[in-house]
Formats: sequence, structure tokens, C-alpha cells
Amino acid sequence: MSRFSTDNELVAKEIISRYPLPKSALIPLLHLTQEQNGWVTDDAMLHIAELTGTTPAEVRGTGTFYEMFKFHPVGRYVINICSNLACQLLGAEDLLEHAERKLGVKVGGTTADGLFTLEDVECVAACTEAPALQVNYRYRLRVSVDDFDQLIDDIRSGSASDIPEHGTLSLVRQRIPADRGAGIVAPDDAREIPVWMARNEVAEQS
Repeated sequence: MSRFSTDNELVAKEIISRYPLPKSALIPLLHLTQEQNGWVTDDAMLHIAELTGTTPAEVRGTGTFYEMFKFHPVGRYVINICSNLACQLLGAEDLLEHAERKLGVKVGGTTADGLFTLEDVECVAACTEAPALQVNYRYRLRVSVDDFDQLIDDIRSGSASDIPEHGTLSLVRQRIPADRGAGIVAPDDAREIPVWMARNEVAEQS
């Protein structure tokens, strides 16, 4: 399935309702379609464009700025091994070469069973815990080759329960009650102080 399912289209419309302008919802909608499909398809971008009054080019232009969005099929588990300076100094190159041998693919490749995609990435902001990697953006720190082998074995056996399949940003869907919104009006129509600013002023005075 490429376009939003019936249920996810309802979720998409609820997400859009949180924003003063529909196009402000592009990033969470990209996350939603990637959660549904595992990657961002052309049909999905067209559907998002229809829902937000934008063009597919604007949707793609927004999404391609961020590494987390994939515009081609990837494995159910995307492994990002950091190869920036701190990780390099502490063995990332050896870890990456070992990962290629363990998985039987080169960097950028996906295993034949569609389970793993291996990527070589820039800094993942865990320099004090090098060498570091992420699996579907869940961290593993100070990773040895033995740790890597155990991680792969755990995923294959289904015992890595803290790592959802690719595309799942959060295991809890955010819900914002109507009375907790931030004052959803188009910027050109704003005549009052935003709700969140008014709350802060009340808090400061009390």
C-alpha cells in the first residue's frame, strides 16, 4: 500500500488539524507514511500533497532534507554505523567491515531476505560512547564486533523487542486535546497572543 490507508488518512487529518497551515504538517505526515509503508513512495507524496494543498515536489523537497526519510525500499531494520572522527578512532571502520561480512552486503545494500539495510553515516551525536550505531534510530553504544553479532542474532530471533520495524518513530501516538492546543489560526488571522504565551505569562505572574 502506498497512499494512506483509511485509518491513517483519519490520523493524517487529525495531525493537520493541529497546525495553522496544512503544509506545516508535512514532516509528521512523512513520518506517518513511512511508518505505514517502510519508506516514502511517490503515491504517498501525492496523497500528502493533496491533503496539505501543496505539490509532490514540495513534499519531496521537505523530506529529502532529512536523512531519516527513505525514498526507496529499505530493510525492516536500517543499521546506521557512525564513521565520524570519534567513532573512527575507536574502531568504527573495523566494525563497518565486520558488519558487511556478517550481513553479506556492502554499505548501502539490503540483505536478500529484506531484513537489514546497512548504512555508513556521519555523526550520530554519541561521541563519548563510540563506536556507536543506530538500528531504526535506536542507539547501541560502545559496540564491539561481538556486540554487533549478538544484536543481529537478537533481531533475527525476535528478542530485540525494543527495536520496532523501520518507519515507526514512536510506539505511542500523540494526541493533543482541543483545549491544550497552541492557538491554531492562520498567521495572517492572528489577533491575540498565542495560547502558550498567555499560559506562560499567567505562570510568571503567579
